Amino acid sequence: MRLAISVVVVLITVLHGLVYAAPQELTPHPNPQPAPAFTLQDSQGKTHTLADYQGKVIIVNFWATWCPPCVKEMPSLQRAWEQLRQEDIQVLAINMGQDREDIDYFLSKYPVEFPILLDSDVAVAESWGIKGLPTTFVLDASMRMVVEVIGEREWDDPELLNQVRALKTGSNTLSTDRQGTPGTPANSLFAARAGVPKLAQ
Repeated sequence: MRLAISVVVVLITVLHGLVYAAPQELTPHPNPQPAPAFTLQDSQGKTHTLADYQGKVIIVNFWATWCPPCVKEMPSLQRAWEQLRQEDIQVLAINMGQDREDIDYFLSKYPVEFPILLDSDVAVAESWGIKGLPTTFVLDASMRMVVEVIGEREWDDPELLNQVRALKTGSNTLSTDRQGTPGTPANSLFAARAGVPKLAQ
């Protein structure tokens, strides 16, 4: 299964280099559904539940250290968090199938200040219907999944940030453009239960 995951990652890395940058727009769900609840620990061992963030707009990013587009977009999530944290908008990153050692090493190279949650058995990813990495959801204050983005974005892009802020005020300014930069297909991702490749050290 590790080999299957590695082949998928190599293939998507090649394809990713052939695709132009995605427009910095968010696509609204035509029929937003409630986000599935979860209880996960962060990289420091603290327990987080989705209900902890009730009433906030939340950016929820599913990722892995072996997914090149995930790694590439992580600094932009940190820059977005630096702007949004004072506006009561939360960022959460849910890592799929890796252990705390992998995450600690990643954070030593790419430090972020928002919670990194560990979905060790990828049960949360399955319940959220993840089809590729990175996948990012934006939840409104009622915890409905109003936006789903598959693929990398520059999350600190001013236009994109304004669209996230609009969800807090209840404005409907989201684009209906569905173009985007492809992410890593998730056909084999749930093999992470059997282990995933370590981040190169």
